[in-house]
Amino acid sequence: MYKYDDHDRAILADRRRQFRDQVTRRLAGRLSEDEFKPLRLMNGLYLQLHAYMLRIAVPYGLLSSDQLRKLAHVARTYDKGYGHFTTRQNLQFNWPALDKVPDILDELAEVEMHSVQTSGNCIRNITADPFAGVAADEIEDPRPYAEILRQYSTFHPEFSYLPRKFKFAITGAVQDRAAVQFHDIGLRLIRGADNEIGFEVLAGGGMGRTPMIGKLIRPWLEKRHLLSYVEAIMRVYNQFGRRDNMFKARIKILVHELGVAEFRRRVEEEWAHIRDSGLLLDEAEIARMKGFFTAPDYEEITGADAGFSQKKQADKAFAKWAARNVTAHKMPGYAIVTLSLKAPGVPPGDVTAEQMEHIAELADRYSFGELRSTFKQNLVLTDVREADLYDLWRALRRHDLATPNIETLNDIICCPGLDFCALANARSIPVSLALTEHFENYDYLYDLGELRLNISGCINACGHHHTAHIGILGVDKKGEEFYQITLGGAPGNDAAIGAIIGPAFAASEVVGAVDDILQVYLEGREEGERFIDTYRRLGADPFRERVYANN
Repeated sequence: MYKYDDHDRAILADRRRQFRDQVTRRLAGRLSEDEFKPLRLMNGLYLQLHAYMLRIAVPYGLLSSDQLRKLAHVARTYDKGYGHFTTRQNLQFNWPALDKVPDILDELAEVEMHSVQTSGNCIRNITADPFAGVAADEIEDPRPYAEILRQYSTFHPEFSYLPRKFKFAITGAVQDRAAVQFHDIGLRLIRGADNEIGFEVLAGGGMGRTPMIGKLIRPWLEKRHLLSYVEAIMRVYNQFGRRDNMFKARIKILVHELGVAEFRRRVEEEWAHIRDSGLLLDEAEIARMKGFFTAPDYEEITGADAGFSQKKQADKAFAKWAARNVTAHKMPGYAIVTLSLKAPGVPPGDVTAEQMEHIAELADRYSFGELRSTFKQNLVLTDVREADLYDLWRALRRHDLATPNIETLNDIICCPGLDFCALANARSIPVSLALTEHFENYDYLYDLGELRLNISGCINACGHHHTAHIGILGVDKKGEEFYQITLGGAPGNDAAIGAIIGPAFAASEVVGAVDDILQVYLEGREEGERFIDTYRRLGADPFRERVYANN
């Protein structure tokens, strides 16, 4: 993984000194809350319903075991003993005291972590495929380019005060696991006609109150032009993006209002002025960055799977977990393991200090000291020998980290909602827990197959409800919490935006409504058909009719 140099350390040390002084002045009353707000937001500090919340950057989801141990220490020392992983692959602390935040940032700096640009109208944490570098379907590892973009965008003077927040996602695999079509800029590494690898560039995707799928802006871009082309897009957005209305300020609105052809024309015109500038990425710089992301010291494993198949036959519980939480690795004899942070009774994405320490130990023992966070609010050990999977599973079970529910109904994405967030209209966590409790029969979950259910507490869509096969959105109706249901969303290669099926439900009716939806699917599916396929074939009407006939 990328290691800070003296330049990185000096920049962040200066930022921490500035912020410590700003906090001191705020506590002394020399800064009002209005004056302090833009300063704290530039350092990832929010004021939520009950306390401050500090959001820690996890660039492209990559963590070392030492970094996770430090996060555990911060959770135990400065918070309430846990952290919360978000859909931007970051981690949030929900209860830090203001006077301790500078100390937290000093501690995080010891392991090369910070909270810069995790909020505010700037380029936020850049996300990537959590299986980057190890996926069997990968064309090229996107992490070096994500790191290049991170360094380019951090403290970029022209883009520190954009019309609105700005989000990148990048993937290098055939299967999109980074939801690139729902980002302000989405990048795919692809093979050109001559087998050269370059980028497909999308822009104008996003969620929130006006969800949109990103538009293809350039079907092929040479790697050396990555930064100059991105800068051209950013310049057009910075110049023409709406600043008079925050609800129309995202780049997706600009792309929509101009039209794709006109937006592309303006980008290409801007790019013509800078494409051969100092932003060119030469092969030496790309190679230098790739040097931070070399493969670990894999063993050469051939032949049998060292008892993995026999263990699955002998232990049904292990077999269930392996079927859901273990993914093929590009190296023979190795596997990718997803650690579910969705155990029954636990808010999705929450992880205790003790669990973090345990995961860090397992990462050292089984996965070369590294792990990943995912936009689905889980964690991943990317380099586990098949021979070690059974022992790993037993160790995970001891700490409630082996829930076998990945890509099932109970692998729920859920924002903090009205339990924490001042922007929310309704609570999300209790709904997620009620659904998990109701659908706890794993045989039933596995029979349902791949099924995405996401919950957002407000229209800002931090729970990605627009991209779910079944999406749930909290709304306010005359001071009461209600929930709209959408169907048909998808975040990957077949990206789609879910459609509202009808009037909202009371909290007590949500589980029953989801149950009705699933019954229509089970009655109407064809052999081997996923929920999303059945929905697309049948349309919304049979689902709508069943749900509202019973409510």
